[in-house]
Amino acid sequence: MATEGGEGGKKDRKKDVIRLERESVVPIMKPKLIMKLAYLIERGSDRAEFLKLCRRVEYTIRAWYILQFEDLMQLFSLFDPVHGGQRLEQQNLSPEEIDVLEQNLLTYLFQVMEKSNFKIVTDEEIDVAQSGQYLLNLPIKVDESKLDKMLLSKYFKEHPHENLPEFSDKYVIFHRGIGIDRTTDYFIMEKLDVIVSRLWRCFLRVTRLQRLFVKKPRTKPTSDPKKTDEVSAETEEQDMFIERIRLENMELSFKNLLGQITIQEPTFDRMIVVYRRAGTKTKIDRGIHVKHFKNIPMADMELVLPEKKNPSLTPMDWVKFLISVVLGLVTLVTSLEMPKADFWVVCAILSGLIGYCAKIYFSFQANMATYQNLITQSMYDKQLDS
Repeated sequence: MATEGGEGGKKDRKKDVIRLERESVVPIMKPKLIMKLAYLIERGSDRAEFLKLCRRVEYTIRAWYILQFEDLMQLFSLFDPVHGGQRLEQQNLSPEEIDVLEQNLLTYLFQVMEKSNFKIVTDEEIDVAQSGQYLLNLPIKVDESKLDKMLLSKYFKEHPHENLPEFSDKYVIFHRGIGIDRTTDYFIMEKLDVIVSRLWRCFLRVTRLQRLFVKKPRTKPTSDPKKTDEVSAETEEQDMFIERIRLENMELSFKNLLGQITIQEPTFDRMIVVYRRAGTKTKIDRGIHVKHFKNIPMADMELVLPEKKNPSLTPMDWVKFLISVVLGLVTLVTSLEMPKADFWVVCAILSGLIGYCAKIYFSFQANMATYQNLITQSMYDKQLDS
């Protein structure tokens, strides 16, 4: 996955295009594919034999999945976050035996994920998700103190994987399938935030303070350039390109500011999150959480994060708050230093300053309630059986 900007005209430069790797599956219904292949066979007897062969292959594959799923569910029943603890106590197993069983569970689970064409989310995909906003406008982070770090660390130590994300010792996110989500609305508050953000970036650029706010790039292991060139030459033509239409990149015109606009974001068709909560000093939590989601926008990937912290003020909210306080205090001090300071002018300045700060605070509380409802609704709409 990578982001690319268009080249050429003015409009092309504003396009935000993501290059995505195509799924290694055939996007066609199985019965339709079988019948299309069967009609290519001229003789009726050969066609019947071909259909029998297809059914036998299907039954063989289905039997493998059924056996794997039964073994997986039997093991998972011991680590079910709700009733697994009681079942483990009934088995009278030693801690070492429980460790072996939970590693076997992860082994079966990762095998099923691989056979089902699920892939582990990489740091690159996380960077793309955090590079923009879609519907969520509050910073969401994981409370890592509530997550166990031993379970997955032990598994990946025994079963090494390439391109594991930084958080792989605490939780793992699988994804499969690509889709597109579109939303049409006025986005009044979001448009105001975009205007303030652009003015702030312009201020930083003019004052040359932007260097203080530049984030350090994520360090990645170096790769062989020859291998990289070979892979890119073979796969670039097979990749798919999807445009992201975001508020941050919109043109500031009266039509866009006052009317409805449509934003667009690529989605992960299915996502599965695996993690374990941290235990206490007196009790070890053996429950393993496996949560299943559908149609998650890439820029709103934070929806599926486990043990999320309560959102706080965004950096832009703090900027507006601090600037308003500084300007208000400067105006107040200037008024007091005048030979004849008007009491009512001072009161008006203080009232305006307090009122504006209160407006920022209550606006944040309103945004907090709105996006908490959005997260709740999204969980009901997008979370599948776990």
